[in-house]
Amino acid sequence: MPHELIVALGDRHYRVERPFGSWPQNTGFVTDVTVDGRGHVFVMLRHDPLVHPADPRVIELDPEGRYIAGWGGEAIADSHMLTATPSGHLIAVDRDMHEVIWFTRSGERVGQLGVRGRPFSPFNHPTDVSVAPWGDIYVSDGYGAALVHRFSPNGQHVQSWGGQGSQDGEFVWPHSLWTFADGRVVVIDRTWNRVQVFDGAGQHLDTWHDFYQPVGIWGDAEGCAYITDMVPSLTKIAPDGTRIGRCRPMLNGAHGLYGTPTGDILLAEGNPSRITRLKLLG
Repeated sequence: MPHELIVALGDRHYRVERPFGSWPQNTGFVTDVTVDGRGHVFVMLRHDPLVHPADPRVIELDPEGRYIAGWGGEAIADSHMLTATPSGHLIAVDRDMHEVIWFTRSGERVGQLGVRGRPFSPFNHPTDVSVAPWGDIYVSDGYGAALVHRFSPNGQHVQSWGGQGSQDGEFVWPHSLWTFADGRVVVIDRTWNRVQVFDGAGQHLDTWHDFYQPVGIWGDAEGCAYITDMVPSLTKIAPDGTRIGRCRPMLNGAHGLYGTPTGDILLAEGNPSRITRLKLLG
């Protein structure tokens, strides 16, 4: 390659590697990425379910990006976000089917929240899901609603908070979220160019401003948040809200992101459709 791109987030430097990984031809485009405890990478692809064929919606790669398998074409209609759980499951947000679905790593459907194809049961085009370290499940419901829903570990609805508006605790477009071991629930509030911080019961704690349409969030074991926006940029924020660093490692934006066990960061770029790897240096 004629050029080497290096970016920095605070005192950590990364080499930009793209595209990362490969898979058989598919009519979908990249919308999210997650990594399981083995370091295997799962790439979520988005399709128009009324036009495109039932190509795989989820692609599994080994830690170095080699293709392993693809699945989900018959089970997922409108892919939006994907997350790996400590129990070894994958949770897919099927946005326009109003459903959040649990799968095994091999693509067997084993559970769900919501009623497939039925709005307001309780979701109305949900966007993201996070299983908290304390066991509760949080779902951002952002395209047709303006809510965050909280469920018990066994899937019972506990509460919902939010509502359309610009005040603290309100949203128009809660696009993604992450839960941290210290009890924080951090929600991307895309319309208002901000990120809101709550406790596990939905009490507003803080707001982080100065983004342009923030999109995705991932949190590391130190409690730091990594947030993509449509500048496009990637920002690292400390648990207390202090900005540690900011860089521009993608071309047009990253809809999702996730870290690897080795300290790298994977970015899910939709245009052009690919995964970018930020390889940790030093």
